[in-house]
Amino acid sequence: MAGILIIAHAPLATALRECIAHIYGGCPARIGALDVLPDSDPAEVVAKANSEIERLREDNGALVLTDMFGATPSNIAARLATLPEVRVLAGVNLPMLVRAVCYRATPLDTLVEKALAGASKGVQTIGPTMPPVAAAASECGCPPTPCTEAAADATKLAANQAAGQSASQPAAATLGAACTSGVAAGVFRPAGST
Repeated sequence: MAGILIIAHAPLATALRECIAHIYGGCPARIGALDVLPDSDPAEVVAKANSEIERLREDNGALVLTDMFGATPSNIAARLATLPEVRVLAGVNLPMLVRAVCYRATPLDTLVEKALAGASKGVQTIGPTMPPVAAAASECGCPPTPCTEAAADATKLAANQAAGQSASQPAAATLGAACTSGVAAGVFRPAGST
Protein backbone atom coordinates (compact mmCIF):
# COMPACT_ATOMS: atom_id res chain seq x y z
CA MET A 1 0.00 0.00 0.00
CA ALA A 2 1.43 3.39 -0.97
CA GLY A 3 2.19 5.88 1.75
CA ILE A 4 0.63 9.33 1.39
CA LEU A 5 2.25 12.59 2.51
CA ILE A 6 0.30 15.86 2.43
CA ILE A 7 2.45 19.01 2.30
CA ALA A 8 0.46 22.25 2.44
CA HIS A 9 0.15 25.71 3.92
CA ALA A 10 -0.66 25.45 7.64
CA PRO A 11 -3.11 24.15 8.82
CA LEU A 12 -4.40 22.51 5.60
CA ALA A 13 -2.23 19.37 5.64
CA THR A 14 -3.25 18.43 9.17
CA ALA A 15 -6.88 19.39 8.50
CA LEU A 16 -7.05 17.11 5.45
CA ARG A 17 -5.56 14.22 7.43
CA GLU A 18 -8.13 14.84 10.19
CA CYS A 19 -10.91 14.78 7.57
CA ILE A 20 -9.72 11.35 6.45
CA ALA A 21 -9.70 10.19 10.08
CA HIS A 22 -13.28 11.46 10.40
CA ILE A 23 -14.41 9.69 7.23
CA TYR A 24 -12.73 6.38 8.12
CA GLY A 25 -13.38 6.43 11.87
CA GLY A 26 -9.65 6.73 12.51
CA CYS A 27 -6.63 7.68 10.46
CA PRO A 28 -5.47 4.89 8.14
CA ALA A 29 -1.81 3.90 8.51
CA ARG A 30 0.94 5.63 6.58
CA ILE A 31 -0.73 9.00 5.98
CA GLY A 32 1.46 11.93 6.99
CA ALA A 33 0.88 15.67 7.12
CA LEU A 34 3.44 18.44 6.96
CA ASP A 35 2.11 21.95 7.59
CA VAL A 36 4.31 24.71 6.19
CA LEU A 37 4.21 27.81 8.39
CA PRO A 38 4.87 31.32 7.04
CA ASP A 39 8.21 31.50 8.84
CA SER A 40 9.31 27.91 8.10
CA ASP A 41 12.86 27.41 6.88
CA PRO A 42 12.42 25.62 3.51
CA ALA A 43 15.64 23.62 4.02
CA GLU A 44 14.37 22.28 7.35
CA VAL A 45 10.99 21.42 5.85
CA VAL A 46 12.69 19.59 2.96
CA ALA A 47 14.67 17.54 5.49
CA LYS A 48 11.45 16.73 7.42
CA ALA A 49 9.69 15.82 4.16
CA ASN A 50 12.50 13.44 3.18
CA SER A 51 12.37 11.69 6.55
CA GLU A 52 8.55 11.46 6.35
CA ILE A 53 8.79 9.87 2.89
CA GLU A 54 11.22 7.28 4.23
CA ARG A 55 8.84 6.56 7.13
CA LEU A 56 5.69 6.37 4.96
CA ARG A 57 6.96 4.71 1.78
CA GLU A 58 5.66 1.20 1.13
CA ASP A 59 6.40 -1.46 -1.49
CA ASN A 60 4.52 0.43 -4.20
CA GLY A 61 6.01 3.80 -3.22
CA ALA A 62 4.57 7.03 -1.93
CA LEU A 63 2.25 9.75 -3.16
CA VAL A 64 2.86 13.36 -2.13
CA LEU A 65 -0.11 15.73 -2.31
CA THR A 66 0.42 19.48 -2.10
CA ASP A 67 -1.94 22.41 -2.22
CA MET A 68 -1.00 25.11 -4.73
CA PHE A 69 1.42 24.67 -7.62
CA GLY A 70 4.30 27.15 -7.45
CA ALA A 71 3.91 27.99 -3.75
CA THR A 72 6.48 27.08 -1.08
CA PRO A 73 4.83 23.77 -0.06
CA SER A 74 4.66 22.70 -3.70
CA ASN A 75 8.29 23.67 -4.28
CA ILE A 76 9.27 21.57 -1.27
CA ALA A 77 7.16 18.66 -2.53
CA ALA A 78 8.74 18.96 -5.99
CA ARG A 79 12.11 18.02 -4.48
CA LEU A 80 10.61 14.68 -3.47
CA ALA A 81 9.57 13.93 -7.06
CA THR A 82 13.17 12.99 -7.87
CA LEU A 83 13.09 10.09 -5.39
CA PRO A 84 12.40 6.61 -6.77
CA GLU A 85 8.77 5.46 -6.55
CA VAL A 86 7.52 8.86 -5.37
CA ARG A 87 4.90 10.85 -7.28
CA VAL A 88 3.84 14.42 -6.49
CA LEU A 89 0.47 16.01 -7.30
CA ALA A 90 -0.48 19.66 -6.76
CA GLY A 91 -3.99 20.98 -6.18
CA VAL A 92 -4.98 18.63 -3.38
CA ASN A 93 -8.61 18.65 -2.32
CA LEU A 94 -10.60 16.26 -0.16
CA PRO A 95 -12.01 14.24 -3.10
CA MET A 96 -8.44 13.72 -4.40
CA LEU A 97 -7.29 12.54 -0.98
CA VAL A 98 -10.25 10.20 -0.46
CA ARG A 99 -9.66 8.66 -3.90
CA ALA A 100 -5.94 8.29 -3.12
CA VAL A 101 -6.70 6.50 0.15
CA CYS A 102 -9.13 4.15 -1.62
CA TYR A 103 -6.61 3.22 -4.33
CA ARG A 104 -3.45 2.94 -2.19
CA ALA A 105 -3.05 -0.77 -3.00
CA THR A 106 -2.87 -0.20 -6.77
CA PRO A 107 0.36 0.42 -8.70
CA LEU A 108 1.65 3.96 -8.19
CA ASP A 109 0.83 5.18 -11.70
CA THR A 110 -2.77 3.93 -11.36
CA LEU A 111 -2.99 5.62 -7.97
CA VAL A 112 -1.92 8.92 -9.57
CA GLU A 113 -4.58 8.60 -12.30
CA LYS A 114 -7.32 7.81 -9.78
CA ALA A 115 -6.32 10.67 -7.45
CA LEU A 116 -6.36 13.16 -10.34
CA ALA A 117 -9.75 11.88 -11.48
CA GLY A 118 -11.09 12.25 -7.94
CA ALA A 119 -9.86 15.83 -7.74
CA SER A 120 -11.52 16.90 -10.97
CA LYS A 121 -14.74 14.96 -10.37
CA GLY A 122 -14.99 16.56 -6.94
CA VAL A 123 -15.31 20.03 -8.46
CA GLN A 124 -19.00 20.40 -9.27
CA THR A 125 -21.59 23.11 -9.63
CA ILE A 126 -24.35 22.78 -7.04
CA GLY A 127 -27.60 24.44 -7.89
CA PRO A 128 -30.74 24.22 -9.96
CA THR A 129 -28.84 23.46 -13.18
CA MET A 130 -26.99 20.45 -11.74
CA PRO A 131 -28.24 17.10 -13.07
CA PRO A 132 -29.65 14.63 -10.54
CA VAL A 133 -26.97 12.49 -8.88
CA ALA A 134 -28.28 9.24 -10.38
CA ALA A 135 -28.14 10.68 -13.91
CA ALA A 136 -24.63 12.03 -13.37
CA ALA A 137 -23.39 8.68 -12.03
CA SER A 138 -24.92 6.63 -14.85
CA GLU A 139 -23.71 9.10 -17.48
CA CYS A 140 -20.10 7.92 -17.20
CA GLY A 141 -20.88 4.50 -15.76
CA CYS A 142 -18.95 5.18 -12.55
CA PRO A 143 -20.12 3.88 -9.20
CA PRO A 144 -21.18 6.70 -6.87
CA THR A 145 -18.26 6.46 -4.43
CA PRO A 146 -14.53 6.07 -5.01
CA CYS A 147 -14.18 3.10 -2.66
CA THR A 148 -17.06 1.32 -4.40
CA GLU A 149 -15.33 2.08 -7.68
CA ALA A 150 -12.05 0.70 -6.33
CA ALA A 151 -13.77 -2.55 -5.31
CA ALA A 152 -15.44 -2.82 -8.72
CA ASP A 153 -12.10 -2.20 -10.46
CA ALA A 154 -10.46 -4.96 -8.42
CA THR A 155 -13.28 -7.37 -9.28
CA LYS A 156 -13.06 -6.56 -13.00
CA LEU A 157 -9.26 -6.90 -12.97
CA ALA A 158 -9.53 -10.33 -11.32
CA ALA A 159 -12.15 -11.42 -13.87
CA ASN A 160 -9.99 -10.19 -16.77
CA GLN A 161 -6.93 -11.97 -15.43
CA ALA A 162 -8.94 -15.16 -14.95
CA ALA A 163 -10.13 -14.85 -18.55
CA GLY A 164 -6.51 -14.56 -19.70
CA GLN A 165 -6.46 -10.88 -20.61
CA SER A 166 -3.22 -8.97 -20.29
CA ALA A 167 -2.52 -7.54 -16.84
CA SER A 168 -0.96 -4.54 -18.56
CA GLN A 169 -4.44 -3.35 -19.58
CA PRO A 170 -6.55 -3.72 -16.42
CA ALA A 171 -10.24 -2.96 -16.35
CA ALA A 172 -9.48 0.01 -14.09
CA ALA A 173 -7.71 1.75 -16.98
CA THR A 174 -10.67 1.13 -19.27
CA LEU A 175 -13.15 2.42 -16.70
CA GLY A 176 -10.96 5.44 -15.96
CA ALA A 177 -10.80 6.32 -19.66
CA ALA A 178 -14.57 6.03 -19.99
CA CYS A 179 -15.14 8.24 -16.96
CA THR A 180 -13.02 11.12 -18.21
CA SER A 181 -15.23 11.44 -21.32
CA GLY A 182 -12.27 12.38 -23.47
CA VAL A 183 -10.85 14.90 -20.98
CA ALA A 184 -7.29 14.26 -19.84
CA ALA A 185 -7.02 13.22 -16.19
CA GLY A 186 -6.29 16.18 -13.97
CA VAL A 187 -7.96 18.72 -16.25
CA PHE A 188 -10.60 20.61 -14.32
CA ARG A 189 -13.85 21.36 -16.06
CA PRO A 190 -17.11 22.72 -14.67
CA ALA A 191 -19.98 20.29 -14.23
CA GLY A 192 -22.21 20.13 -17.27
CA SER A 193 -19.53 21.28 -19.72
CA THR A 194 -18.35 19.10 -22.59
